[in-house]
Amino acid sequence: MRWVNYSKKLSSLTELRCTFGGRSLVPDIAVFEWSRIPTDEDGEIANRFNSFPDWTIEILSPDQSPNRIISKIIFCINHGTKLGWFTDPNDKSVMVFQPGQLPEVKYNNDRLPVLDVLPNWQVQVADIFGWLKVK
Repeated sequence: MRWVNYSKKLSSLTELRCTFGGRSLVPDIAVFEWSRIPTDEDGEIANRFNSFPDWTIEILSPDQSPNRIISKIIFCINHGTKLGWFTDPNDKSVMVFQPGQLPEVKYNNDRLPVLDVLPNWQVQVADIFGWLKVK
């Protein structure tokens, strides 16, 4: 598990097992608001996350079923996750999931929604795929 701390507002963790709603899921990237990160008795990040991520990000890999990945995101949204991204490198798109809304597919210069705790952070689909380029 690798994690990144965003100024004590959010932490993103890769390949983190999250157990909730009677299932265990391992999103490619699980983002938790800082106040929701479980800690152990020493104040370190706990080894068990018995909760949904605030934001789940999935990246379609070769040989993966898109519907299986999308169903994971929908499960998360139905159990409290505020935002889900399904990133498809094949057509350079991001499908966005939010509670109470139909999914939206975003391309190129479309701006992507982020969590409210990042009010000044803006990212476009092209930025996501630009980060993956070796220059």
